[in-house]
Amino acid sequence: MKTLYISDLDGTLLGSNERTSEFTNRTINELVAGGMLFSYATARSYITAHKVTRGLDAKIPVIIYTGAFIRDNQSGEILLSSYFGNEAEALARELFDADVYPLVYAMVPSENRAGDGQKKVEAEPENRLSEFELQEKFSYLVSHMNDGMRRFLDTRKGDKRERRVTSREELLKGNIFYFTCIDEHDKLEALYERYREKYHCVFSQEIYTKAWFLEIMPLKTSKANAVLRLKEHLGCDRVVAFGDHYNDLDLFRIADEAYAVENAVEELKAAATGVIASNDDDGVARFLLERLKKESE
Repeated sequence: MKTLYISDLDGTLLGSNERTSEFTNRTINELVAGGMLFSYATARSYITAHKVTRGLDAKIPVIIYTGAFIRDNQSGEILLSSYFGNEAEALARELFDADVYPLVYAMVPSENRAGDGQKKVEAEPENRLSEFELQEKFSYLVSHMNDGMRRFLDTRKGDKRERRVTSREELLKGNIFYFTCIDEHDKLEALYERYREKYHCVFSQEIYTKAWFLEIMPLKTSKANAVLRLKEHLGCDRVVAFGDHYNDLDLFRIADEAYAVENAVEELKAAATGVIASNDDDGVARFLLERLKKESE
């Protein structure tokens, strides 16, 4: 049986220091070199996921933005994408009416346009442009920032995706695939209840800053759907998943086996096949070592 092992990052594969440990990197690299199919599915972008997993040699495609993209982990090529389309503008205006001004993630035209739009721009892997003249950006309206947004942006200093805008029209430019709202709990909870059936929404408290986030994506965007696509792409028979938080619940539902780390929320533990050691104790890597040992006996 060909198995795909897929792990969440924050709170699961990453330690509390927001990094993969040397032990985890070394263990997974050795297992991958021996033929194990291992990847991760994260709410992070390709750029920030690469930074926090530096030293981890995951050669197969990775899932980013909670399933909005599957991206080749060697070339940076986008293999699968999910966009809002025309409904993005209407949704954004409803958020404005509720006095919520989101971070808007989109593929926007490059400022260095190349005539016919067919020349692919080369860049370092961490800053690689996507297809031809489209460039991944997160935009925000500088006149409508709150403390939670500022704290989030402080963690993204130097990120070349950052795009400061001064008008709502500029904020909504490009092919939008993700809205991140950072605001007061009650305000976001009301929006979550309003949109939870229409879109794929994740309402949660960020584990590092404790700020409240509402992430809004197209309805079909999810870790689960992306993992099923990756499973098919790789010709795998089974999925074994690892996670720690509410946004891993859909992934656990489609996995053949699902393991929650010890520090996971109780709801995820209840949905899991079993509970393994915590993220700070390299729970995923130690589980994989034990699994390999059993399979080789």
